Amino acid sequence: MQVDHLRQLAADFDALKNSVTALNVQPGSALLQHLAPKIAQVHELTGRTLVRLASLNGSQYTVVPGSRTSLKALAGVVESASSAALDRAHAVTDNPLDAAGSAGGPPLDDDAVRQARHAAAQPHLTKALADAAHQLALSATGCHYTASGIISDLKDHPEHLPPLPQLTPAQYTALEKIAQGGSVFSRSLRGGRDTIRAGDRSTIHSKPFHVLAKNRLIRKDGQGSSFGGQDVTITTAGRLALETQQPRRAPAAAPAKAPAVVATSARHR
Repeated sequence: MQVDHLRQLAADFDALKNSVTALNVQPGSALLQHLAPKIAQVHELTGRTLVRLASLNGSQYTVVPGSRTSLKALAGVVESASSAALDRAHAVTDNPLDAAGSAGGPPLDDDAVRQARHAAAQPHLTKALADAAHQLALSATGCHYTASGIISDLKDHPEHLPPLPQLTPAQYTALEKIAQGGSVFSRSLRGGRDTIRAGDRSTIHSKPFHVLAKNRLIRKDGQGSSFGGQDVTITTAGRLALETQQPRRAPAAAPAKAPAVVATSARHR
């Protein structure tokens, strides 16, 4: 679902913001080497945001009341991300590089001149990178806001919910455990036996687990190996299924009727 993509985008914007914040702002060639890949990254994230915006704009979500606000918020992310790229471009412009001046002058600046140029550029670079980090933080917040807005709109208007499989009690219980976080899927080298551990170290049965995975209510981390263990997380569709369905539980047994008190004493005449 779009919401999962948006949450991943938010995480990627946040990670890039942290890497920009961690930069050691020292003017010169080394800073340029650090800035170049980060500018490419923010352009890549901006492109992904545009893909999400176009996808939402062409989906059935646009008929859901309140969807305009979410689309507007995501369009704002494109603006913030583009501003972050521009701020870093300003840093490239403000960054003094060591090269020869005009013909007839010294081939390269001496140390005193170089230090003066670096000192003059330092506050401009610091501000440009701080502004870029701020815009990246706004981008991450905008992605989260859009994702939350989509979920809220669908919950308020359940007639627009995407088709979700009806969960059995066993599947609902397994999904509840996975939603709490910390679940791990592993497969033994011998026999290919699957083991799923919940965050509380309890076992999740494989049959409901695989049904949930097949219906894309959960997903396994693609980075790890099934033999070494893969993290398992709930998807947006899974959360919607949890929030809109309740397992059919057996009704509680009625309390047993108290036995009648039997008089044991005889009436005395």
